[in-house]
Amino acid sequence: MIKIKFPDDSVRKYKKGITAMEIAMDISEGFSRNVLSASFNENTIEISSKLNESGSIKFFTWNDSEGKKAFWHSSAHVLAQALVDLYPNCKLTIGPAIDNGFYYDADFEGETITESDLKSIEKKILEFSKEKYYFKMKNVSKKDALNFYKKNRYKTELIKGLNDGEITFCDHANFSDLCKGGHIPHTGFIKSVKLLNVAGAYWRGNEKNKQLTRIYGISFPKQKELNQYLSLIEEAKKRDHRKLGKELDLFTFSEKVGQGLPLWLPKGADLRDRLELFLKKAQIKAGYEQVISPHIGNKELYVTSGHYEKYGSDSFQPILTPSENEEFLLKPMNCPHHCEIYKSRPWSYKDLPKRYAEFGTVYRYEQSGELHGLSRVRGFTQDDAHIFCRPDQLNDEFKKVIDLTLYVFKSLGFEDFVTQVSLKDPNNPEKYIGSEKNWDLAQKAIISAAEEKKLNYITKKGEAAFYGPKLDFIVKDALNREWQLGTIQVDYNLPERFKLSYKGKDNELHRPVMIHRAPFGSMERFVAILLEHTSGILPLWLTPTQINILCVSEKYKKYALKVLDLLKNNEIRALLDDRNETIGKKIRESELSKIPYMIIIGEKEAKNNTISLRKHKIGDLGTIKIDELIEKINFEVNNINN
Repeated sequence: MIKIKFPDDSVRKYKKGITAMEIAMDISEGFSRNVLSASFNENTIEISSKLNESGSIKFFTWNDSEGKKAFWHSSAHVLAQALVDLYPNCKLTIGPAIDNGFYYDADFEGETITESDLKSIEKKILEFSKEKYYFKMKNVSKKDALNFYKKNRYKTELIKGLNDGEITFCDHANFSDLCKGGHIPHTGFIKSVKLLNVAGAYWRGNEKNKQLTRIYGISFPKQKELNQYLSLIEEAKKRDHRKLGKELDLFTFSEKVGQGLPLWLPKGADLRDRLELFLKKAQIKAGYEQVISPHIGNKELYVTSGHYEKYGSDSFQPILTPSENEEFLLKPMNCPHHCEIYKSRPWSYKDLPKRYAEFGTVYRYEQSGELHGLSRVRGFTQDDAHIFCRPDQLNDEFKKVIDLTLYVFKSLGFEDFVTQVSLKDPNNPEKYIGSEKNWDLAQKAIISAAEEKKLNYITKKGEAAFYGPKLDFIVKDALNREWQLGTIQVDYNLPERFKLSYKGKDNELHRPVMIHRAPFGSMERFVAILLEHTSGILPLWLTPTQINILCVSEKYKKYALKVLDLLKNNEIRALLDDRNETIGKKIRESELSKIPYMIIIGEKEAKNNTISLRKHKIGDLGTIKIDELIEKINFEVNNINN
């Protein structure tokens, strides 16, 4: 007999060789019908896997991210099966599940696949799905695997990188594919599918390799869910920050400047400045000091920090100077610079904590195919800060950063979120720096603070930074999409690498602990998410233009200018539209520009020293005095900020 432990800590005994599905059926037949996948001792298993030792089991349904991952991974297999059936000469490569759906990369040997071909592929996927083919894993020797794929150089390359004895295939129907595992029970769970688009993708992400055809798709256990998703897709297109940025005249890109390097237009720069000012005010209240560091640094700085080792391949190449053997890098992170600022003078335990904040621009050489508007760029500005504190101050400082992050989210309308404690991957120690002791201290500190603040958090292995674990804030936007925004990290390792110190009560030198934090994450990505969350209708305190003054005719321009001056003198951002156009056209264009308020000025308003007020998407609010309007705007701005 073996003992199986469940997530509620209950334990049941079963005979050796029982499958995960049989255990699910023992819990409840109704429950088992909804089970998509399972894990045993934290490792993904097949639902048909036989268990021969005691351990902990978890089951996943469509409501779990793990369940969706298995569903979409399995759907990618059926897509591959359909491709081979329709295009027998195509060479399959890889097809993983992604955050929303799946894709498969294939070499169609010169044949072009377009959007018009997707319908027939979808039809074939649904034909195979209805047959309820069971997914079955099998071990394959390296020799047999290479023989199976002797006509597919891509799979052959993958297999050559694997050890004999660890190679597995997944079979369903008459189709077999190289696969590590993690499937739903059978294809019949896939009730609806939509292939979203066709794109190019280089083999293994290397631009020097052959370009493959990537087909993106998504699938669901019910047609209704696909319909809802497609409806959200249409709404997302309307809210696309690239579209809104152009309409609202916020930012642009130039091939001559370079891919992934945004140019902020006057209104966009104003929006950014207000976000920065908002956070700077909050930081000053919280005891931060503003610093500024250069955009480049000596290569040795990043060798010391570990960034060159861990990010070197994703960074711009070193900059050579006229001096022999001297190299600089565009900075990939601000933290090494802040370490050097801290190190510039000696500190006592009485001086700590030191909180350094900077809106510092950093650079990463993202692949061109991964660039996406403001949300994925090569140059971006982080709302970065680094706190250097004593170990006994760590808990309190970490909780204060949580409070600051929550204040930022609330002020900008992001109130639906969860937190994630991002831990190191125990199976890939080479990804990280520092001792196990330091990692253990840092991870315990984050979990302790999260629990004290009563945060709704999950833990996830493999998502830590290379120098320390993180508390990541995952927000949901108006379309129920999840985005990782703010992050707080505990770091015992960089202080060691930079030999940072302070003099303690005992007159001995001690290492400070470092907290990295960025509530926005990056200004570019935050603005992109904010635009899509609000559909471009920004909070009144943040929007570049708060009021648009519309003249009915040239005769009332003098009074309109007087109103404009009064508003500007009260720090209300207003524009005057005195063009020789109809008032109807001016109103329509102001609506499209998503300006919160419009003032209409005609004969009656000029005569009575009043204004006629309209609100975006609501319409006419009536006639009021200018003083009343100023009071109304100031109240609304202050109310939002607080």
